[in-house]
Amino acid sequence: MKEYLQSTEEVLKELSSTLQGISSEEANQRLEKNGKNKLDEPKKDGIVKKFLKSLADPMIIMLLAAAGISLVTSIIQGESFTDVFIILFVVIVNTILGMVQESKAENAISSLMEMTKATSKVIRDGKIQAIKSEDLVVGDVIVLEAGDSVPADCRILESYSMKVEEAAITGESVPVNKIIDILTLKENTLDIPLGDRTNMLYSGSTVVYGRGKAVVTRNWNEYRNG
Repeated sequence: MKEYLQSTEEVLKELSSTLQGISSEEANQRLEKNGKNKLDEPKKDGIVKKFLKSLADPMIIMLLAAAGISLVTSIIQGESFTDVFIILFVVIVNTILGMVQESKAENAISSLMEMTKATSKVIRDGKIQAIKSEDLVVGDVIVLEAGDSVPADCRILESYSMKVEEAAITGESVPVNKIIDILTLKENTLDIPLGDRTNMLYSGSTVVYGRGKAVVTRNWNEYRNG
């Protein structure tokens, strides 16, 4: 759907939304069906994989090599395997301690990321409320003002002198004036370049002036599913 070629009324109808947004119940259903507005996090390694990775440390490899040499020597000379057991004990203890420290660091980083997650102002049940940006769904109407980051691709519904910095997306060095009007294709063209879609907002851009409202048309989960 090329929302920039449609009126705001047509876009809202297509997305089963309204100027007052959607209900919390509807948002939860869409979130459950389509997923969160974020990229998939990489799967964490299991305990066995972490243990094997820890054994790849150069120092551990040297200790294991020493244990192997000591084992061969003990067998040839008929001596006890005490040295072998001591080396292996050190290797295991060192590996376990490393895994524990790594796990604590990962938990600390996860807690910090949870505390600093981006939020967005959204209209749900007819009221403006702040939610985590990752919980935005297609059809949500968001409220934006100067300083806000655009959390998802949107069709602008209201624009009051709104200017957006899109350098990271389009390479445009100056803020772009945003409008709500329908765009029209030029003669002998099939589409409008991304940088010329002035009635759209794109994830990763930043509002630098003015304020406005927009309806979410596509989120990160939509990109992932194509």
